[in-house]
This record gives sequence, C-alpha cells and structure tokens, in this order.
Amino acid sequence: MIVITAAMRSKPGKEMDLIAAMKELTAAVRQNEPDTLAYTFHRAKNDPSLFMVYEKYKSVEAMKAHMVSAHFQEAAKKLGGLLEGGLGLETYEVME
Repeated sequence: MIVITAAMRSKPGKEMDLIAAMKELTAAVRQNEPDTLAYTFHRAKNDPSLFMVYEKYKSVEAMKAHMVSAHFQEAAKKLGGLLEGGLGLETYEVME
C-alpha cells in the first residue's frame, strides 16, 4: 500500500472555490477508483487557507492510475488558479 499526503494553501479569497473543486474530485475518486482505499480532504483548524488530502492506494499502479485519470487531470487545471504555491507531497509506505 502507498499513502500520500498533499498539503496545499489556497490563494486569499479562494478557499470556497478550492473546497468545491476538491469535493468534486473526492466524489469522482470514490466513485471511479476502486483501488483507492482512502481519499479524504481536510482543512486546518487554525488556518482556514491550509488544506490537506490523505490518499491511500492499494498499489503503486493504483496511484499512477489516479494521477492520469480524467477527473484528476481536470481538477489539476482548476487547482492551478486556486493554490498559492504548489502542493507539498509526501509519499509513505504502510508498515504493518
């Protein structure tokens, strides 16, 4: 299994647009990616412009399939105009 955390900060005043785009992406992932075991969008309690996505994939192949999916590619285009800076990505291996 592969876990990714993706930290992101919205541009000032774009928080609600970011939330809408990520809710749409989250729904598409859950509906269309059976090998994505978890895909959860979070907002920081102390900073309303800071967000994080927790992603858990059955395999590296499932993660790669997510990255090239039409719904992810569409969301990436939207997010480009909503984010301040890029994504802070960390990849983890599950150690059970």
